[in-house]
Amino acid sequence: MTGQPVGGVAAKAFPVARSEARLLVPALMFIALAVAAVASLGTPLITNVATSFHVSLGSAQWTLTVALLSGAVATPLLGRLGAGPHRRATILATLTVVVAGSALTVLPLPFAWLLAGRAAQGLGLGLTALMMGVARDHLPEERSAAVIALISVVSIIGAGVGYPLAALLAELGGVRAAYGLGLVVTAAALLIAWRSMPEAPEGRLAHVDVAGAVVLAAALLLVLFLAGERNLWSRHLAVAAGLAVVAVVLLCLWAVIELRSTTPLVDVRAVRHPAVAGANLAMFVGGIGMYLLLTLITRYAQTPHGAGYGFGLTTFVAGLVLIPFSVLGFVAGKLTPRARTRIADPLLLAGSAVVVGGGFALFAAARSDLAELFAAMGVLGFGVGGFSAAMPGVILAVTPKSETSSAMSFNYVVRSVGYSLGSAIGGLILAAGTGPGHLFPDDSAYTTAALVGVGAMAITTLTSLALARRRSSETNP
Repeated sequence: MTGQPVGGVAAKAFPVARSEARLLVPALMFIALAVAAVASLGTPLITNVATSFHVSLGSAQWTLTVALLSGAVATPLLGRLGAGPHRRATILATLTVVVAGSALTVLPLPFAWLLAGRAAQGLGLGLTALMMGVARDHLPEERSAAVIALISVVSIIGAGVGYPLAALLAELGGVRAAYGLGLVVTAAALLIAWRSMPEAPEGRLAHVDVAGAVVLAAALLLVLFLAGERNLWSRHLAVAAGLAVVAVVLLCLWAVIELRSTTPLVDVRAVRHPAVAGANLAMFVGGIGMYLLLTLITRYAQTPHGAGYGFGLTTFVAGLVLIPFSVLGFVAGKLTPRARTRIADPLLLAGSAVVVGGGFALFAAARSDLAELFAAMGVLGFGVGGFSAAMPGVILAVTPKSETSSAMSFNYVVRSVGYSLGSAIGGLILAAGTGPGHLFPDDSAYTTAALVGVGAMAITTLTSLALARRRSSETNP
């Protein structure tokens, strides 16, 4: 890897004053953390929503799914808008929509309005890449690299922050009180963005490829819908397979549109660069594994003792199991920029994938004690934190500054799809391990799922090592 940006020389940075930089960095962190935490609010509240609104658990599940869907669809569009001259306006407008959506989740309105509010909240997930673009444009190079790494980390550990708080508020004041947390946090994020977000550097252009955006949105909707609707695969396999074929065709059509467009939504030629393609492949497969383990541990912790295993934890206490994930993920995020001075980013990806694989092995071998679940979750958090912090460095090393938001937004779409598939695969394995007439899967099904996760992380490790070998061969011909 040469380190030269794809598509030309990067634009010069426009650093802000030192006093403004001190305010800008925590603002970027808070906004990234806020939108991630609010989007994850659906996870601990599914049961509460089902009982409060008198809907099925499947319908309540859409309070999480619709946020992930809208986030995945909006991310590349916001990334392209964020690469242009109106980045500040894009950030403020998006946060305004998120706040409006948060208000809909709090007001005493029917279930359909709650889903609309959750969809609006999910748009905030597209802001993470824009926060990285701001950091790269307005902070010194060394400082921006560390900040971008932490933004990547907090966008993941936000789930660990929001989960227990939302669960506690739901137990104390009901589902509206829990969603009230999202309204407060997003309103604060909007105020902070209004006070601290600088304008984009001059000379930027960002034409939106409408056709490409529509086709990509349709493809992503199908992919994430199929990943979330496990019953469709088990009851209507032909329909599910047909929709999967349509999704593949749409993705191929989107690639053709982008290659022919003079102003593509995502620079597919840059995405095809071996470093970027390899990083996205590692993110996709690694995302499947990471979210698979997160799903397994939280579900196992809440399984009642009557199943012959599990701990029967309440939603709030189960949320506390995520604390080691968040804490050690943040620690890894702080350590990774220092490690990058001695270890190449692809090697850090490989090492982090090995750590996550170790978390799977620990969960497969020892889960009879709650402390063992905490340990496995901590190992997962440390691995995910290191992986997330190293990932931007691999991609941005070959990306011009003007394309930071667009390049990272595509990586986050890949991550969202990987996470959704990880959750779906976990559900399918556990469903296959559930005997007729049983409510809960056999304990051995969790071991099987953990071994699948070990395989996913092995593929991720090998992909990352291939990236490292390529970088070494290009820097030492």
